[in-house]
Amino acid sequence: MPSSLHARRRRLTWIAVGGGAAAVVAAVAALGGGSGDPVPRDRPAAAVSPSTGKATPDDRQKSLLALARRDPKDPLALGRADAPVVLIAYEDFQCPFCGRFARETKPELVRSYVDKGVLRIEWRNYPVFGAESERVARASWAAGRQGRFWQFHDVVYAEERPRNKGVFSSSRLREMAREAGVADLDRFDADAKSEAAGVSVSRDQEEGYAVGVPSTPAFLVNATPVLGAQPLGTFTAAVEKAAKEAAR
Repeated sequence: MPSSLHARRRRLTWIAVGGGAAAVVAAVAALGGGSGDPVPRDRPAAAVSPSTGKATPDDRQKSLLALARRDPKDPLALGRADAPVVLIAYEDFQCPFCGRFARETKPELVRSYVDKGVLRIEWRNYPVFGAESERVARASWAAGRQGRFWQFHDVVYAEERPRNKGVFSSSRLREMAREAGVADLDRFDADAKSEAAGVSVSRDQEEGYAVGVPSTPAFLVNATPVLGAQPLGTFTAAVEKAAKEAAR
């Protein structure tokens, strides 16, 4: 399949699942405005099932809202499990646009909404750029096993790093884990290589494929898709809108 057609198919899937708001961000992405890194062409594009294609807008909204796991023990989540708004983030640790969101936007969302009980952020590992992306995704899960996922997240995203240049070798990930305050580094190494780590990462990936995530970073703010490292105001508006809808 030609890459342009493949990318168009992914964008259409995102629109079909998400509805009108997604059409706006997909159009922005198609024009190159503020979008993230496209999912590589060898990754499967999500297909719209017949039932999804016939679903009403209310049905689609309910299916997207149901993606929020709201597990109070989830170490890859920030904020109250019962927060009225959940932001699901599909991200790759090698994606520079994801790093921009982590450094510039997430801290403001945490201060303005997470700390006030309005917003919950749920991370989804969506490694799309090869072995190093997979390795750091597993490592992040392993850091979460010791309650240091977000500290590890911040260390990895502290600076923009070259993609697939050995930055995320096992030894360097161990050093990042040490910097993030992971106490038992031997356990960290073992957890990162475990079957359970692979299962967790695959679960997140399959969820992203099913929704039709076309690029990283991609977000769902309750049922509103936001594609790319958009300005803070875009996220603020989406959170405020979702909070008002949840209060009805």
